[in-house]
Amino acid sequence: MNNSLSRTIDGILLVDKAVDWTSHDVVNCIRRRFRIKKVGHCGTLDPKATGLLVLVLGKATKLSQNLMQSDKHYSGALRLGIETSTQDSEGELVSERDFSHVTEDRARATFAKFTGGLWQTPPMVSAVKKNGQRLYKLARQGKTVEREPRQIFIHQFELTRFEPPDIGFELDCSKGAYVRTLCSDIGTELDCGAYLHSLRRTKSGELSVEKAVTTDIIKTWEREDLVEHMIPLEKVFNYI
Repeated sequence: MNNSLSRTIDGILLVDKAVDWTSHDVVNCIRRRFRIKKVGHCGTLDPKATGLLVLVLGKATKLSQNLMQSDKHYSGALRLGIETSTQDSEGELVSERDFSHVTEDRARATFAKFTGGLWQTPPMVSAVKKNGQRLYKLARQGKTVEREPRQIFIHQFELTRFEPPDIGFELDCSKGAYVRTLCSDIGTELDCGAYLHSLRRTKSGELSVEKAVTTDIIKTWEREDLVEHMIPLEKVFNYI
């Protein structure tokens, strides 16, 4: 018998999530295709975001909380002059303002202000729970509730491209940081408003999107391909 067919599916799989897939869509894809009962992920990516999604399979699901503690690295872009109801491209237009006064030097200095330890209020469109309910579910009902600020840490937040209305950036941050909220706060600081236009997660701790596979490739796999590409349970502890 092929050893890969007899092996238990316990480990982690690195997926390069495509735009318009939810994190739950990716989990369901793996669960159904390979008939694995226990599949989870270590940190949600919004549908419009792309990049590294760390999946935990089988017994590795017990380690998901440990893996989620890792710092994250993102590349992305914010768009000046527009505020939306969700702080990203999926929300409704809230306001539109002039951004011609924003210079590259001022923008770069503003990014530098958002480093170190910060207190951040989670957006309504988030997976944070309030009285047992996910905030995004309350938001869909048109409800806004009080949220407790949370402390996050921004290791690095650098402007990489200045092409108004778009500003490219690289971000290293702690778990729990909402990038859309950072972009909105920068827009407020620049007195023109801004929203998160695009986002890609490239690293989670020592795990990199460079080692990830796309869902299109996964759809062509058989069970032995999954076993070959996943990080087995005994090696997962190297990333905690």
